[in-house]
Amino acid sequence: MRLFVSIDLPDSLAEGVAGVQDRFRDAEGLSFTDPRQAHVTLKFLGDVDEDRIPAIEKALESAVGSDVGFGSFRASVGGLGVFPSLDYISVVWVGVNDGTEEMRLLHDAVESRVYELGFEPEDNDFVPHITIARMQHAGGKELVQENVRELDPEIGEMEVKEIRLTKSELTSEGPEYSTVSAFGL
Repeated sequence: MRLFVSIDLPDSLAEGVAGVQDRFRDAEGLSFTDPRQAHVTLKFLGDVDEDRIPAIEKALESAVGSDVGFGSFRASVGGLGVFPSLDYISVVWVGVNDGTEEMRLLHDAVESRVYELGFEPEDNDFVPHITIARMQHAGGKELVQENVRELDPEIGEMEVKEIRLTKSELTSEGPEYSTVSAFGL
Protein backbone atom coordinates (compact mmCIF):
# COMPACT_ATOMS: atom_id res chain seq x y z
CA MET A 1 0.00 0.00 0.00
CA ARG A 2 1.19 3.50 -0.83
CA LEU A 3 0.75 5.49 2.40
CA PHE A 4 1.21 8.96 3.83
CA VAL A 5 0.23 10.83 6.98
CA SER A 6 -2.01 13.85 6.37
CA ILE A 7 -4.09 16.67 7.70
CA ASP A 8 -7.09 16.79 5.39
CA LEU A 9 -8.75 20.07 4.49
CA PRO A 10 -12.49 20.24 5.15
CA ASP A 11 -14.87 20.17 2.18
CA SER A 12 -15.73 23.81 2.90
CA LEU A 13 -12.27 24.89 1.64
CA ALA A 14 -12.38 22.89 -1.62
CA GLU A 15 -14.11 25.71 -3.51
CA GLY A 16 -11.43 28.18 -2.42
CA VAL A 17 -8.66 25.82 -3.54
CA ALA A 18 -10.42 25.35 -6.90
CA GLY A 19 -10.71 29.13 -7.26
CA VAL A 20 -6.96 29.54 -6.84
CA GLN A 21 -6.34 26.74 -9.33
CA ASP A 22 -8.51 28.62 -11.86
CA ARG A 23 -5.96 31.46 -11.83
CA PHE A 24 -3.43 28.98 -13.27
CA ARG A 25 -5.66 27.27 -15.88
CA ASP A 26 -3.99 29.03 -18.82
CA ALA A 27 -0.51 27.91 -17.72
CA GLU A 28 0.65 25.17 -20.08
CA GLY A 29 2.28 22.16 -18.50
CA LEU A 30 0.39 22.10 -15.19
CA SER A 31 -1.57 19.12 -13.95
CA PHE A 32 -3.99 20.02 -11.18
CA THR A 33 -4.81 18.12 -8.02
CA ASP A 34 -8.40 17.38 -7.03
CA PRO A 35 -9.42 20.20 -4.64
CA ARG A 36 -11.78 17.78 -2.86
CA GLN A 37 -8.73 15.75 -1.84
CA ALA A 38 -6.70 18.73 -0.60
CA HIS A 39 -4.43 17.96 2.34
CA VAL A 40 -1.19 18.80 4.09
CA THR A 41 1.21 15.85 3.95
CA LEU A 42 2.95 15.45 7.30
CA LYS A 43 4.98 12.42 6.20
CA PHE A 44 5.12 10.37 3.00
CA LEU A 45 5.74 6.72 3.88
CA GLY A 46 5.74 5.25 0.38
CA ASP A 47 5.00 1.62 -0.44
CA VAL A 48 4.39 -0.25 2.80
CA ASP A 49 3.56 -3.90 3.45
CA GLU A 50 0.08 -4.24 4.94
CA ASP A 51 1.40 -6.17 7.94
CA ARG A 52 3.30 -3.03 9.07
CA ILE A 53 0.11 -0.97 9.43
CA PRO A 54 -0.59 -1.89 13.10
CA ALA A 55 2.91 -0.72 14.13
CA ILE A 56 2.49 2.51 12.13
CA GLU A 57 -0.91 3.12 13.74
CA LYS A 58 0.59 2.60 17.21
CA ALA A 59 3.40 5.04 16.36
CA LEU A 60 0.95 7.68 15.12
CA GLU A 61 -1.23 7.23 18.22
CA SER A 62 1.85 7.90 20.36
CA ALA A 63 2.85 10.88 18.23
CA VAL A 64 -0.47 12.68 18.75
CA GLY A 65 -0.94 11.36 22.29
CA SER A 66 2.18 11.60 24.41
CA ASP A 67 4.56 13.46 22.05
CA VAL A 68 2.41 16.49 21.19
CA GLY A 69 1.29 18.60 24.12
CA PHE A 70 -1.78 20.17 22.52
CA GLY A 71 -5.23 19.27 21.23
CA SER A 72 -7.09 20.63 18.24
CA PHE A 73 -6.04 23.98 16.81
CA ARG A 74 -7.08 26.53 14.19
CA ALA A 75 -5.18 26.95 10.96
CA SER A 76 -5.59 29.40 8.13
CA VAL A 77 -4.87 28.47 4.54
CA GLY A 78 -3.60 31.02 2.05
CA GLY A 79 -0.70 32.43 0.09
CA LEU A 80 1.16 30.77 -2.77
CA GLY A 81 4.52 29.14 -3.26
CA VAL A 82 6.44 26.68 -5.39
CA PHE A 83 9.00 23.92 -4.93
CA PRO A 84 11.89 23.90 -5.38
CA SER A 85 12.19 27.51 -6.68
CA LEU A 86 10.62 30.04 -9.04
CA ASP A 87 13.39 29.31 -11.54
CA TYR A 88 12.67 25.58 -11.58
CA ILE A 89 9.05 24.81 -10.68
CA SER A 90 7.87 21.27 -10.01
CA VAL A 91 5.06 21.92 -7.50
CA VAL A 92 2.66 24.86 -7.02
CA TRP A 93 1.14 25.11 -3.55
CA VAL A 94 -1.11 27.05 -1.23
CA GLY A 95 0.41 27.66 2.18
CA VAL A 96 -0.60 27.54 5.80
CA ASN A 97 -0.48 30.78 7.76
CA ASP A 98 -1.82 30.40 11.30
CA GLY A 99 -1.22 26.89 12.63
CA THR A 100 2.20 26.47 11.02
CA GLU A 101 4.03 25.90 14.29
CA GLU A 102 1.54 23.26 15.45
CA MET A 103 1.85 21.47 12.11
CA ARG A 104 5.64 21.51 12.40
CA LEU A 105 5.40 20.00 15.89
CA LEU A 106 3.05 17.31 14.56
CA HIS A 107 5.41 16.60 11.67
CA ASP A 108 8.38 16.31 14.03
CA ALA A 109 6.50 13.92 16.34
CA VAL A 110 5.35 11.76 13.41
CA GLU A 111 8.82 11.83 11.83
CA SER A 112 10.43 10.73 15.09
CA ARG A 113 7.98 7.87 15.69
CA VAL A 114 8.08 6.43 12.17
CA TYR A 115 11.88 6.77 12.10
CA GLU A 116 11.88 4.25 14.97
CA LEU A 117 10.08 1.90 12.55
CA GLY A 118 12.76 2.28 9.88
CA PHE A 119 11.30 5.09 7.73
CA GLU A 120 13.95 7.53 6.57
CA PRO A 121 13.63 11.17 7.67
CA GLU A 122 12.94 13.88 5.08
CA ASP A 123 15.96 15.65 3.57
CA ASN A 124 14.22 19.04 3.42
CA ASP A 125 12.78 21.30 6.10
CA PHE A 126 9.06 20.74 6.56
CA VAL A 127 6.93 23.49 5.00
CA PRO A 128 3.18 23.00 5.64
CA HIS A 129 1.47 23.32 2.25
CA ILE A 130 -1.33 22.02 0.04
CA THR A 131 -0.20 20.96 -3.44
CA ILE A 132 -2.56 22.45 -6.04
CA ALA A 133 -0.64 21.57 -9.23
CA ARG A 134 2.44 19.85 -10.58
CA MET A 135 4.44 21.23 -13.47
CA GLN A 136 4.99 18.63 -16.20
CA HIS A 137 6.83 21.03 -18.52
CA ALA A 138 7.78 24.70 -18.40
CA GLY A 139 5.40 25.98 -21.09
CA GLY A 140 3.41 28.05 -18.59
CA LYS A 141 6.27 28.90 -16.27
CA GLU A 142 6.00 32.68 -16.73
CA LEU A 143 2.29 32.75 -15.82
CA VAL A 144 2.97 30.62 -12.75
CA GLN A 145 5.83 32.90 -11.69
CA GLU A 146 3.67 36.00 -12.19
CA ASN A 147 0.75 34.56 -10.18
CA VAL A 148 2.98 33.42 -7.32
CA ARG A 149 4.63 36.84 -7.12
CA GLU A 150 1.40 38.87 -7.36
CA LEU A 151 -1.41 36.82 -5.80
CA ASP A 152 -1.92 36.33 -2.08
CA PRO A 153 -5.14 34.32 -1.85
CA GLU A 154 -6.92 33.64 1.41
CA ILE A 155 -8.66 30.27 1.24
CA GLY A 156 -10.10 30.19 4.74
CA GLU A 157 -9.77 28.72 8.20
CA MET A 158 -10.12 25.22 9.53
CA GLU A 159 -10.08 23.39 12.83
CA VAL A 160 -7.39 20.70 12.87
CA LYS A 161 -8.75 17.90 15.06
CA GLU A 162 -6.93 14.84 13.73
CA ILE A 163 -4.26 13.41 11.52
CA ARG A 164 -4.87 10.51 9.15
CA LEU A 165 -3.00 7.56 7.81
CA THR A 166 -3.97 7.81 4.15
CA LYS A 167 -3.78 5.30 1.32
CA SER A 168 -3.03 6.58 -2.18
CA GLU A 169 -4.05 4.53 -5.20
CA LEU A 170 -2.69 5.75 -8.52
CA THR A 171 -5.27 5.61 -11.30
CA SER A 172 -5.37 6.89 -14.88
CA GLU A 173 -7.49 9.83 -13.64
CA GLY A 174 -4.98 10.67 -10.90
CA PRO A 175 -4.49 9.50 -7.33
CA GLU A 176 -7.43 8.45 -5.19
CA TYR A 177 -7.08 8.81 -1.43
CA SER A 178 -8.80 6.87 1.31
CA THR A 179 -8.41 6.98 5.07
CA VAL A 180 -6.86 3.90 6.65
CA SER A 181 -7.18 5.31 10.18
CA ALA A 182 -7.55 8.63 12.00
CA PHE A 183 -5.91 9.86 15.21
CA GLY A 184 -7.59 12.63 17.21
CA LEU A 185 -5.52 15.40 18.75
